[in-house]
Amino acid sequence: MRRWRHPGPDRGRDRESGQVTIEFLGMTPVIVATLVVLWQLVLVGYTYTLAGNAADEAVRAATAAERGARQGACQEAGLDKLPGAWEGGAAVNCGTAGGYVTADVRIEVPILFPGTVSFPFTVHGHAGAVEEEDD
Repeated sequence: MRRWRHPGPDRGRDRESGQVTIEFLGMTPVIVATLVVLWQLVLVGYTYTLAGNAADEAVRAATAAERGARQGACQEAGLDKLPGAWEGGAAVNCGTAGGYVTADVRIEVPILFPGTVSFPFTVHGHAGAVEEEDD
């Protein structure tokens, strides 16, 4: 009659030698999906930063420009600092009312790779400043 023997420290590992590899391969799609979602969130946040900065630059240029040249100066300054991949889907509008100059910037959010395809929604940036007086 054979007696039962404890498998020992090495005998149990032989049966589970590929387990870590299989578990890693099973988790790979989850890891990749998580990284893609995080990267897309970074792009959305960066687009918000770009929109706010572009609005600030646009309103700064508009307040320094003469009344007739405000819209041109505003658009040029708003688009000047945008990276090339974001320029295509950007729009800058300035307005003046009651001694107050405003700039509104709309930028499309790229999907994964800037300069390729964009989401169907835009990020809005807004800035305002008091109109400079001419002396």
